[in-house]
Amino acid sequence: MSTSSLRQLSLALAGENKTVKGFTRMQWRIAALAPGDQGPHVLDLQLYMTERAAYRFNLGSAEPRLFVRCGFSGEHPDPTAITASQDVAAGWMDGEQQVLEAPMPLAIQVWLEAYLARHGEAPPEGRKKKRKGAGRAQEDQV
Repeated sequence: MSTSSLRQLSLALAGENKTVKGFTRMQWRIAALAPGDQGPHVLDLQLYMTERAAYRFNLGSAEPRLFVRCGFSGEHPDPTAITASQDVAAGWMDGEQQVLEAPMPLAIQVWLEAYLARHGEAPPEGRKKKRKGAGRAQEDQV
């Protein structure tokens, strides 16, 4: 693993009871997130070449975010992974994983921009040529 594509991040979680329609449940959030290994939970943020388009999309948003996988929904959160890719986070949620999000620290935004500058933007997805007759019903010939 290259150190230019790996950063350690520390985070702390906080929970508060929320009552909705008479039912109370614990709602978790990321209370603190910072570069380094000084917090109660330390995760490695690994960047991947295949996720460059997702990183660019995230950085281009009004407020870039980081996403933390915290085990299965409904369970006490146990942070196990972190990503800057909304695509990866969506995959975790599809697998019924609990995903918490937090604003991306400026230091991580700068590091991510440098990664994209060093490795280039993701190649644009080219238009695929349609086969003649594709997508249309064909008449049966007798």
